[in-house]
Amino acid sequence: MGKALDGIRILDMTHVQSGPSATQILAWFGADVIKVELPGRGDITREQLRDLPDVDSLYFTMLNCNKRSITINTKTEKGKEIFKRLVKTCDVLVENFAPGALARQGFSWEVIHELNPRMIYASIKGFGPGPYANCKAYENVAQCMGGAASTTGFEDGPPLVTGAQIGDSGTGMHCVAGILAALFQREKTGRGQRVEVAMQDAVLNLCRVKLRDQQRLAHGPLREYPNKEFGAAVPRSGNASGGGQPGSALRCKPGGPNDYVYVIIQPQGWAPLMRLVGREELIEHPDYATPKARLSRLDECFAIIESWTQKYTKFEVMKMLNEVDVPCGPILDMKDLIEDRSLAERGAIVEVKHPTRGTFKTVANPIRLSDNHVEVKSSPLLGEHTEMIMKELGFGDDDIQTARAEGAI
Repeated sequence: MGKALDGIRILDMTHVQSGPSATQILAWFGADVIKVELPGRGDITREQLRDLPDVDSLYFTMLNCNKRSITINTKTEKGKEIFKRLVKTCDVLVENFAPGALARQGFSWEVIHELNPRMIYASIKGFGPGPYANCKAYENVAQCMGGAASTTGFEDGPPLVTGAQIGDSGTGMHCVAGILAALFQREKTGRGQRVEVAMQDAVLNLCRVKLRDQQRLAHGPLREYPNKEFGAAVPRSGNASGGGQPGSALRCKPGGPNDYVYVIIQPQGWAPLMRLVGREELIEHPDYATPKARLSRLDECFAIIESWTQKYTKFEVMKMLNEVDVPCGPILDMKDLIEDRSLAERGAIVEVKHPTRGTFKTVANPIRLSDNHVEVKSSPLLGEHTEMIMKELGFGDDDIQTARAEGAI
């Protein structure tokens, strides 16, 4: 069986999360991803958040599977020569340095394009051109400046960031889409091009329904929200969806921090819900019978359902609600997920053998193609493939020895 990106070589100049999340997906589609790292140090996440001494951290291993690692010091002349050869033999360069960092090393888009006119040059930055262009951005900064934090949390509490890495990995997925589109377009034009993704823009794209509601707010209160008062901006609304189908997280037995189930009340779901919880009299009651009637009583509606869910575990509730076609989802914590047999059986979470830290679990490619099967392999050790890649580039043993003596690799 072939691989979707067989024959595509990625020059991976990324670090931390936003860039590595993108290049890992490309590796899982079968591309040859060559991660370029600084000799002796490498990607900073190799050492961040270590759970075991003197081995690569899970932060690094879980974002860099299926890649090869070469160490190059591009500040040396020999390092520049090696890097230029890589540029000439790769299809895509991906970087998430601070604005202008590669250009200051002598490798601007113009230089890269001259070396390899077919090269696709993908950049992830915190912000696009404008007043914030040179500002530093991290995951939570992107969430705060992209609209997520202001609309997450409860009305009487502070803005909150989400645990999902929508700023880093979310931007990485947007970058993958841009790279694949550029590769497809190159088949027609023969030319490479720039791909630019700003973290702020990616988060805003994921918050588009809140931008929708900001415009709706100009015409009056958002009736689907549980909030009693509305100001000039879309408010935080707790666990309410703010959409056409009301939902809420309801407590379950035995009452632990994640013993909740999220229940959605669809118009056709009200009757079976009320039969299940033993409140049949509310099915035709004029105060509850229609979505419009229930809208001003949602807190009461969910309290009625919660008095029932508290008698059962979240998995028991899920089973019973699905039997009557009511949408719901138990709150699964990370322990639930890492121990979930179904996720392991279908390869959503896999075990990977690492040469120094042993076996660890990680997520696999969430995007499944019927003709693309790529086994999840361990992240590379620092510089593990340096000699192999240099020989592929045409360097001999003497060249490699000289480069190492000069500190270029």
